[in-house]
Amino acid sequence: MVALVLVALAGFLAQLVDGSLGMGFGVTATTGLLAVGTVPAMASASVHLAKIGTAVVSGISHWRLDNVDWPVVGWLAVPGAIGGFAGATILASVAIAAGKTWMAALLLALGMYVLLRFSVRQQPVRSSTLTPAGRRWLAPLGMVAGFVDATGGGGWGPVTTSTLLTTGRMIPRRTVGSVNTSELVVSLGASAGFLTTLGGGALSGTVIAGLLVGGMLAAPLAAWLVRILPSRLLGIGAGGLIVLTNMGILLEVVGLSGPVRAGLFMGGALAWVVTLGWMVRNAVIRHRNAPARSAEAFSEQEELPRAA
Repeated sequence: MVALVLVALAGFLAQLVDGSLGMGFGVTATTGLLAVGTVPAMASASVHLAKIGTAVVSGISHWRLDNVDWPVVGWLAVPGAIGGFAGATILASVAIAAGKTWMAALLLALGMYVLLRFSVRQQPVRSSTLTPAGRRWLAPLGMVAGFVDATGGGGWGPVTTSTLLTTGRMIPRRTVGSVNTSELVVSLGASAGFLTTLGGGALSGTVIAGLLVGGMLAAPLAAWLVRILPSRLLGIGAGGLIVLTNMGILLEVVGLSGPVRAGLFMGGALAWVVTLGWMVRNAVIRHRNAPARSAEAFSEQEELPRAA
């Protein structure tokens, strides 16, 4: 029972991150499962199977809150499932350390761009969705992201969300909602690949049940958060998560000592948290001042006829 509660907590936190930022379920859930002693192979396979259930609830929640762009979902989901199946079936026989290093470096660069875009540059989003011509590149993006997700234990959200955010052609909440909704089909493809290569013996009913319960409880809350939070806050949150996740991989590849890696990682995490806190504070101040400004404008309009 204790193990089930711990796994459910890991699933809740993972879906809260994934549903509100468009990425992080695989990385967060796998990290939590390993922390409670789950075998790595079992953790990876179980997480992908559990994402089927959490993606259903997350997709419905985002759809009800108008966070989903269905043409984008269609262009991403099917190629993503193909890439996920292919990645899962060859994972056991192909070494992907070099590929993960390259992808981590690419994602780190994309994450830093997203951070700059939503913090320093403050460049506005040019439209609410992609044009029909702009959707064509989503197919190769989905296939690559699905492959990375299956082979790397996570990566669908970081690859797709970060890339879509850098285009500036989709508002963040639509980006997050569309990526989360398309993850259902991608998880089906990856799970089929894992079952083909690893068999049912690599799965744990307790782990899957715990992740499903925790993830389904968090999905509606995450979909609500992505709708009410400011776009800049979501952009910086997603960008920081991309940077921190991939910075940890690259620091380990470089071969720095444990204390140095931990210090650099904690420094980056602290800077990210401080930035988010500063933005939340400013958002609260603007929200409190908004009624006062509206009342002042209304009073001025009421006085004008008397002055005339």
